[in-house]
Amino acid sequence: MSKTFVFKFGGASVKDADSVKNLSNILYNRLRNHTIIVISAMGKTTNALEQILDKKLNEEDFSLNSTIIENYHLDICAGLFESSHQIFSIINNYFLQLSRDLEKPLNRENYDSYYDQIISYGELISTRIVQEYLCQEGIYCIWQDAREIIQTNSDYRFAKIDWKKTQHQVDKILKPSLAKFPIVTQGFIGKSDQGKTTTLGREGSDFTAAILASCLKANSVTIWKDVEGVLNADPKRFPHTVKFEELDYKEAAELTYYGASVIHPKTIKPLANLSIPLFVRSFIHPDRPGTKIHNLQSTSTIPCIVIKDDQILVSFKVTDFTFINESHIHRIYAELEKLKLKVNMLQTSAISISIVIDKQIFKLETLIESLNQEFEIRYNESLQLITVKNHTPELIQELMKERDILMEQMTRTTYQMIVKPLA
Repeated sequence: MSKTFVFKFGGASVKDADSVKNLSNILYNRLRNHTIIVISAMGKTTNALEQILDKKLNEEDFSLNSTIIENYHLDICAGLFESSHQIFSIINNYFLQLSRDLEKPLNRENYDSYYDQIISYGELISTRIVQEYLCQEGIYCIWQDAREIIQTNSDYRFAKIDWKKTQHQVDKILKPSLAKFPIVTQGFIGKSDQGKTTTLGREGSDFTAAILASCLKANSVTIWKDVEGVLNADPKRFPHTVKFEELDYKEAAELTYYGASVIHPKTIKPLANLSIPLFVRSFIHPDRPGTKIHNLQSTSTIPCIVIKDDQILVSFKVTDFTFINESHIHRIYAELEKLKLKVNMLQTSAISISIVIDKQIFKLETLIESLNQEFEIRYNESLQLITVKNHTPELIQELMKERDILMEQMTRTTYQMIVKPLA
């Protein structure tokens, strides 16, 4: 039985022409027929498309933004292909389609659905560029629209996977193609029962790789990053970090739950269920071993620091002189579930419930509107959530220095505080 491998390359690994050439070099010595290559949008394209949506929502002109994104991709192509190559007309067609889609009305009610249709262009364009370049370099591979494979519900921006239908599409489409050539496909996107494009949540390309690996019962998944593996803290924020040579699935899942950006939170479960190892390796130093995430008997005691930005602290205070009870918590969580908002931290007192959530457009306003008849609601925006796993008193004291702490809590292994960012 042939072995199957899944490689995932994020936006930083395809941010310019040299990066695409580097990706090709990485694959050249590692590629086999039974390989899926999952690619994210190039560089900061997703952010740039989000800015267009913001401008459209505010009825501002976004034509310059669209031109900048198009020229960015054409410049990358100019560094990879002859001017007569078909990729230039392919890119032009995508941007014509994007322009037509952006002519449709956008409002608060249809924002999530509209978001998914627009944001998906980043992945579609990047994968066409990469696939065409690999073929040009003699690495023959097939371009596959992930929306034909990844089947989801209609929870736009946070779509849930229909595993049965996805497995059927993998068996029907992917497996026969994989027997002939490697496949290049998009991360992050899928298709609903209604046939509309959906997305799996920001940074969801890792999850796509795990979904496909699970359905194919792959031998391994490798995520190629700009760091040398899973570190105990963000090297951009902390000068002295420790790389994990290996991590247990549960430990890795816990770190992603608290907001570690190196892996998407939903990535671990489908791999752990089938004991498929996950490797996190550097595309800058591809021959170094990186981190292996698999079943381990021992757990690490190295302190880990995770910082999440753009957090909102919301406090719900009862107004009728009763104490907080289960019904109040259920009521708040029912609204959170409707809005697909995850609670990153929760604290209750005698008369109030405080939660920490990610910033998402329109979500806070909708939450307040639905509950302001039952609670007195206050909130603080633009905060940081700092989580320390395997904390020590010395480390907590160091992190507390000069910080304005709004809320904190501690368990045996985990310390969390919600703070105003340092100036």
